[in-house]
Amino acid sequence: MPLSVAIVGRPNVGKSTLFNRLAGRKTALVASEAGLTRDRREVAVDFAGLALRLTDTAGVETTTRSDMAARLRLQTEKALAAADVALFVIDAREGVTALDRDVARWLRRQGKPVLLVANKTEGRAPPGLAEAFELGLGTPVPVSAEHGEGISALYDALLPFAQSESGDAPAPEPAKRAVALQLAVVGRPNVGKSTLVNRLLGEERVLTGPEPGVTRDAIAIEWRWRGQPIKLIDTAGLRRKAKVAKGAETLAVGDTLKAVRFAEVVVLVIDATAGVQRQDLAIARLVADEGRAIVLAANKWDLVAAPKKALTDIVERISGSLPQLAGLQPLTLSAATGAGVAKLLPAALKAHTAWNHRVPTGALNRLLARALERHPLPLVGGQRLKLRYMTQVNTRPPTFALFTSKPGELPDSWRRYLANLLREQFDLPGVPLRLMLRKGQNPFAKNS
Repeated sequence: MPLSVAIVGRPNVGKSTLFNRLAGRKTALVASEAGLTRDRREVAVDFAGLALRLTDTAGVETTTRSDMAARLRLQTEKALAAADVALFVIDAREGVTALDRDVARWLRRQGKPVLLVANKTEGRAPPGLAEAFELGLGTPVPVSAEHGEGISALYDALLPFAQSESGDAPAPEPAKRAVALQLAVVGRPNVGKSTLVNRLLGEERVLTGPEPGVTRDAIAIEWRWRGQPIKLIDTAGLRRKAKVAKGAETLAVGDTLKAVRFAEVVVLVIDATAGVQRQDLAIARLVADEGRAIVLAANKWDLVAAPKKALTDIVERISGSLPQLAGLQPLTLSAATGAGVAKLLPAALKAHTAWNHRVPTGALNRLLARALERHPLPLVGGQRLKLRYMTQVNTRPPTFALFTSKPGELPDSWRRYLANLLREQFDLPGVPLRLMLRKGQNPFAKNS
């Protein structure tokens, strides 16, 4: 079993920078702004042969007078409760502060082993390195997370904890793991994305609240649903570009866009009480342009006054504005009460299956023949366009090649007509399709 390690400390001492250094990649958001990290982020790490389960946490505030501070503190307490050892990070350049002393007392009360890490020790010996002994947590490990200094010393300090955890038991044979479904939850701020994630998981795993923009990092959570491994990714809300503030929100938006690019299925959450907004449509177009499978979740359905009209309005707005996602049907649910949430994961798996669907070439060309019979192609320069052949060249999303006499002359309306026939015939509603036009004869025909 990997050694579970929680990185804790007051805000802005370099916890996320150390997390990224140990992870070997820039996983957590990092900025000079204090309090950037809110949700706890976990990652499996091979630290020079030492298996770690590493958790980054929000900065610990000893005063919890605000509701947000109390919720952040609770998330850190949960991370610490699940950890085998805590890395208590202080800023050695700034020295030991009163808040560091309060955090040290709090950690001692938790009854967990603690390794004291003095960060930012590059250059001359900083004052905090000597002051760290006052905390009564043993000899500090001096590191510079930003420059990678002292990491080998941290490895040596962690090694005894890993050995005590493993004991003399033989290492189990590694089991073959099924591939996890990459499932991202996206939407505008304050539509209930994090509440929906917590409802799916059955626990308060990510931070929620009435304030818009609570989530900043794209938090990936490994999970199983009915035996199916799922990597569930909660993301920050996406506002219109003109409204995005610089700093933390810019980083959060970049993290969300990255999550969409790496996802297989994207759950777009909308606020059913507000209907489909322009930003909802912009996000849906982004998902379609990236070629991801999409599930539309109309949240807060329990608060909708006229459900029948609201559903009709959503369907009409989506079908009228997003022809590239024709057939996309909303799932009505309430993350707050749990009503309708059970439909979400079956819909996501169905969308994933459609996204991976491959259609036999014979069936495609029979469909193409029927389409041409019903709606012949227009005349160009006195001659009728010819579509000679059709084949599927890729999946994820389904991508089709059309061989035609004049690719540049095929009307967009006829391409949409053909795409809709493909969706209808082969059960691909709401799946972004790619239709590539190529000039030439049937490439599979025998040369005469």
